[in-house]
Amino acid sequence: MIKNIAFGAFLLVSGFFFAQNTSMTGAEAKAFVTRISSETQQIKTLQSDFTQTKKMDFLDKNIVTYGKMSLKSPNMLSWKYTKPYQYSIVFKDNKIFINDQGKKSSVDAKSKTFEKINKLIVGSSNGKMFNDPEFTVTYFKNGNYNIAKFIPKSAQLLKYIKQIELHFPKNETTVSQVNMTEASGDTTNILFKNTKINAPIPASEFSL
Repeated sequence: MIKNIAFGAFLLVSGFFFAQNTSMTGAEAKAFVTRISSETQQIKTLQSDFTQTKKMDFLDKNIVTYGKMSLKSPNMLSWKYTKPYQYSIVFKDNKIFINDQGKKSSVDAKSKTFEKINKLIVGSSNGKMFNDPEFTVTYFKNGNYNIAKFIPKSAQLLKYIKQIELHFPKNETTVSQVNMTEASGDTTNILFKNTKINAPIPASEFSL
């Protein structure tokens, strides 16, 4: 469960890779990254409701869950599932805090894959993810979205993730949808809505 939640969280911040997507030119990609990186520097907090849909080969029905994501600069992240079950994970102070329907635990995130995941989640909100040396990034566009596609370079991440796509609505700087394909072929899609930028977040949101 923790792996799915963590990768679901990384999948911070639409549709799958359809044929109408076209590659950005080098100049377009550079302008896109520059704009996102510059404008997201002003983001101190980010809150959003989300719907996560997971497709697994061995299940006839998709697994659909709902919840709320909260992020506070520089490195605090809360990912709380509310329906159909309650499960919360908080990244804070190089630790991962988990509340699985009342059962609480914590994991030291240092020197673990989760430390990398946390960095990438936060990076997706401030543009720094584009410069992560562990991913090859390519850029696409269609009528509604600019899309950044990430392919892991490290063998460690490739054990879990085949690729990640971040969808940015045209003329917006925050992610509205994330699509992840795992090494197994299973896919996870997260849609964000009701996003609030720089609204106050109570400290209790990052406590379990």
